[in-house]
Amino acid sequence: MIAAAGMLAMTLSACAPSAPEGQTSSGTTSEQVTLDVWGWRQEDVAAYEKIFKIYEDAHPGVKVKYVPYKADEYDTILRTGLSDANGPDVAQLRSYGLLQPLVAAKSLVPLDGQVQELAGFPEPVLDGARGERDKRVYGVPFAIQTLHVIYDKALFGKHGLTPPKTWDEMIAAFDKLAAAGLVPLATTVTDTWMLPIQQEIFGATSYGGHDYLSKMLAGQATFTDRPWVDSLTKWKSTSKYWPEQYEGVSYVDAQALFTSGRAAMFPGGVWELAVFEKTNPELELGIFNVPPPPGAAATRTLVPGYVDGSFGVSAKSPHQKAAMDLVRWMASPEFGQAFSTELRQISAVPGVRPQDPLLAQALAAYQADPSPYVTYAYFSGGSPTAWDLASEAFSTFVTGRSGAEDAAEHVQQGVDQWFEPTQ
Repeated sequence: MIAAAGMLAMTLSACAPSAPEGQTSSGTTSEQVTLDVWGWRQEDVAAYEKIFKIYEDAHPGVKVKYVPYKADEYDTILRTGLSDANGPDVAQLRSYGLLQPLVAAKSLVPLDGQVQELAGFPEPVLDGARGERDKRVYGVPFAIQTLHVIYDKALFGKHGLTPPKTWDEMIAAFDKLAAAGLVPLATTVTDTWMLPIQQEIFGATSYGGHDYLSKMLAGQATFTDRPWVDSLTKWKSTSKYWPEQYEGVSYVDAQALFTSGRAAMFPGGVWELAVFEKTNPELELGIFNVPPPPGAAATRTLVPGYVDGSFGVSAKSPHQKAAMDLVRWMASPEFGQAFSTELRQISAVPGVRPQDPLLAQALAAYQADPSPYVTYAYFSGGSPTAWDLASEAFSTFVTGRSGAEDAAEHVQQGVDQWFEPTQ
């Protein structure tokens, strides 16, 4: 941190912006600098090569190399890699609570005051890259994932359906599709990580989204209070429209039901869009969000979403100045647009609009009526995390082995072991 502060002071005292490390002020190369950017997406190598080529062309003398690892091994590899100078210069960071071990280990350089572009990012977006104790920002958020009901437009058209505007319209559509022999909702139960996602999609309006979250963080509401319990029962009330014997349906099974045309809808995240269209190029996809049920805390249709991750600078990097220049660029519209186009994602950079129409629709809806992914985003800073607890509790709840109150109590008891309300 002292070294970073010193570099910042030297930068501010210069008469003109300094050239990136490895490049002279006239733009000629003094020494080649290679920045290693570690990440957990092996399938994104080609896309990142295109993205970083833009930066390299504008910064002679700097080479940016994307180094991916297996997603399920990445967190362990990254913790070790950040412990010395042989690790990454810039690292793709998990968000919210999963970021906190790296912050506690002082493995990252705080970006406050060094990446001025972050001042334009909304606070809820920066929350995904913030230290929970010191409130400093340690990464440039790169993507926002939004949660929706994805539907097959051809099946909707065939049965005279349009995206529902009320809860009753939605249930009527489910009934009509079921009567036609289709699975209305392709859901999964065995892959329990999807259960909190499905609960947010169908239950966010019941508990009230950000308004309720604010009360929870202040210690004025809990998972066991009626709004949150109601969100569970409303979600489970749709189980009559799930696949037969849904207790044994996996994530891959649910995807196959939808892409094969046997199911009309799939509740999930926008990351599914590219997967579905690749699996079945004939699919014409649409998205909508679940309207408030009777008695809901929210009166408007809410769109759940969360920050997927960020890019931060290693405190051990031997090229910190060049690494900092790179993450500054990652906060720019130029990077955000390239990221959105090449990876078909919603960029977290303010002002960037996806070229993909469905992503643009998802972003506009989320910005108009955002809702948090509560268990994952805001109660994952301790152990056990609310997300892990919810994944366990929701599994027993939807399979009939416990009630909604029991599931809520399981989450609350676990969170009570470490959570301290804000003052």
